[in-house]
Amino acid sequence: MTKILYVEDNEDNIYMLTRRLKKKGIEIVIANDGRQGVSKAKTEKPDLILMDIMMPVMDGIEALKSIRSEVRLRSIPIVMLTSTTDIRMVTEAIECGANDYIAKPFSVTLLTERVERYVHAR
Repeated sequence: MTKILYVEDNEDNIYMLTRRLKKKGIEIVIANDGRQGVSKAKTEKPDLILMDIMMPVMDGIEALKSIRSEVRLRSIPIVMLTSTTDIRMVTEAIECGANDYIAKPFSVTLLTERVERYVHAR
């Protein structure tokens, strides 16, 4: 079974995305901030990480850097989800090792396509 780590602090976004992906038979692990995301990436070893950029405690960019610094986690694809229109932040995420990003609000079709692309590529 495919396992996705979803790092997001907005409960409405978590509910919507979790509901849709579970219907496709995907196991979802939730982390509510970047620090939890790093911890769960280490313990859960997901097939894909979907991560918000703007979060409390540790933002998505810092969490991304931390995950990419772990040799055994480097091959996990990470797709950043962002509501920011600041292209510098998106550029920084890609430079720090994100595989892709999706702007919020996003279509479920687009998200599903990206999930399938990265999970099947592994």
